[in-house]
Amino acid sequence: MKSPATNKQKVSYIPILVGAVVVLLLAGILVFLNSSRSATESEEASAAAKAYVKYLDLSDVRMEAAENFMQQQVVEIDGKITNKGERRLGRVDVYCLFYGVDGRMIHRERVPIVKAKGPQLGPNETRAFRLPFDTLPSEWNQAMPKLVIAQIEFAG
Repeated sequence: MKSPATNKQKVSYIPILVGAVVVLLLAGILVFLNSSRSATESEEASAAAKAYVKYLDLSDVRMEAAENFMQQQVVEIDGKITNKGERRLGRVDVYCLFYGVDGRMIHRERVPIVKAKGPQLGPNETRAFRLPFDTLPSEWNQAMPKLVIAQIEFAG
């Protein structure tokens, strides 16, 4: 008869090692995705784009809340953008700045209103846009966010 001290079980470290590798891989992917997104969001507009902002006009901007098919509240901002300049635009992004009841900015989201894969916005052309938001912080003051031109890409 064997004593309990001599009846040792072999511990397999393979599942622990595989788990650690998976966790490290997922962490690496998460870091990569966050760094690439923040690099895109922090791109500085060119001098030509900054000078062209005065030729863009956002009008008829309004906000409404609706419920989607999953019973979630979706806030939509609708409006129009007019290109009053002489250049064709391939892409225009805006920052939507949401504020809390204390006046601090609590959420910033960059969204395209003229999409690179869509039709260009020509001189003296007006186009409607719709921006849906379904993940806004509960601290949001429910007021219209501030819209700021973030980037302009000129067409060809």
